[in-house]
Amino acid sequence: MEEMENNMEQKIYNRLAEIIPQERMKFDEPMKEHTTFRIGGAAEVFVMPGSAEEVRAVVRVCREEQVPYYVLGNGSNLLVSDRGVQGVVIQLGKEMKEIQAEGESITAQAGALLSAVANRALEEGLTGFEFAAGIPGSLGGACVMNAGAYGGEMKDVIENVTVLAPDGEILTIPGEKMEFGYRTSIAAGKGYIVLEAQIRLRRGQKDEIKAVMDDLRERRLTKQPLEYPSAGSTFKRPEGYFAGKLIQDAGLRGFSFGGAQVSEKHCGFVINRDGATAADVAGLMQRVSDTVEEKFGVRLEPEVKRLGEF
Repeated sequence: MEEMENNMEQKIYNRLAEIIPQERMKFDEPMKEHTTFRIGGAAEVFVMPGSAEEVRAVVRVCREEQVPYYVLGNGSNLLVSDRGVQGVVIQLGKEMKEIQAEGESITAQAGALLSAVANRALEEGLTGFEFAAGIPGSLGGACVMNAGAYGGEMKDVIENVTVLAPDGEILTIPGEKMEFGYRTSIAAGKGYIVLEAQIRLRRGQKDEIKAVMDDLRERRLTKQPLEYPSAGSTFKRPEGYFAGKLIQDAGLRGFSFGGAQVSEKHCGFVINRDGATAADVAGLMQRVSDTVEEKFGVRLEPEVKRLGEF
């Protein structure tokens, strides 16, 4: 049985090695190096495609060999199991981060950081993307989950999104057809992999754009626990409530479970305070959800995605 598994692993390795150069393929790669939580066991196979065609080819191999795969951006909204990840992790990151500007639009690959796109918009004198400057994620992930902050969301600026469908077809979807909702989209619902996106902005004054970005940066520094690893807002906003306020009112400010803690600065954030494991974070989230539901009858749902066995 073990020999059969080894043969299968070798076959997958050989097929992937025909697609991805050796320097962009790793084995038993610690996922804590690729998540903003700085938590997670090893990925069996970790590949970094450099083009849409490479992404499509890797996915085709995984599907034909019936090997599970997961697409990773900046790892900013993700909790990876301490046991690691079986199968193939496909990182759309620094190998796919090109940003181009033309007129009042910016087109960027999925791996481009939102901060980099916002800075490019500033350089071009384009306004409308300031809200995203401090979100610690990539453009691809932001399109999948309709990321937002300070009154802005991706749905406000997306012109179109180019995706890879599970059947291998590459589609370009207009923004109005993306079915954006609160932290979701058609990409999330149909398992599309975002390859690139075009955002439509408008002309503005560079000094005014920079002033807004500076103001939002200062507000984040003041109100968010940026000095600790975290995955951003841990829970979705319940209708009619604010998650952080419910957690605070439940008396959970600073509550700890292992190395994980409810931030004392912002109760909506769970932080990796002291060498937390994924089990610590999951246990803390469970305690928080149970306590809030017990006190207020509201069940907090996680915004952070989980990968691997818990």
